[in-house]
Amino acid sequence: MAADLTERLLGGPADPVEPPPGTVATTRMRRRAGHGAWAAVGRFLSMDAMLVALFAALVLIVVPVATGSQTYTILTKSMAQKYPPGTFMVMKPVPFDELKYGDVITFQLYSGRPDVETHRIVGFGSTQQGEKTLITKGDNNGANDENPVRAIQVKGKLFYAVPYVGYMANFLGNSDRETWTVIAAVALIGYGAITVYKSVRKTRKPEDLVGAEAA
Repeated sequence: MAADLTERLLGGPADPVEPPPGTVATTRMRRRAGHGAWAAVGRFLSMDAMLVALFAALVLIVVPVATGSQTYTILTKSMAQKYPPGTFMVMKPVPFDELKYGDVITFQLYSGRPDVETHRIVGFGSTQQGEKTLITKGDNNGANDENPVRAIQVKGKLFYAVPYVGYMANFLGNSDRETWTVIAAVALIGYGAITVYKSVRKTRKPEDLVGAEAA
């Protein structure tokens, strides 16, 4: 017993001894430490990617669908500098009477035709029959739009805009946008759920897993 206490006080064999530098054991310990660090970095990046994917799904897909909004892409420089070409515009339907000066709206150039424009309201007018109309203008244009906008032409008021994302929407194709929306939503949400599940399993302690198996 005395010998054991003496060895402890003197830092003898009772204390854990690290393997000498340069040995096989030391190399293995360093490799394990490096592997653990890279694994932690990988989990961190995977979590970041999952969060970005979920955010993109919410902003570009879920919210527009849930609010009944329509999405468009700015193709010209008429709304630069604030909304340059490639900006993804989410336009939410609102009552015509609630539109006010300064609102950005998307409207049909001609009623019943697919061509649309996204400009800002800079005034109001009326037809000879007393129908209220809107005077619009591109922020980067020097003059107001030639024709007033009627209620039947308005597609929606700007809800929010995302720079550059519109190029991807155009690449997927406007005619198939609803189909791609569903596919993207399912893929992104599924990816997020799988990533979270894997992350939770990796962070659980071994003793928790043992206890769960024993139960």
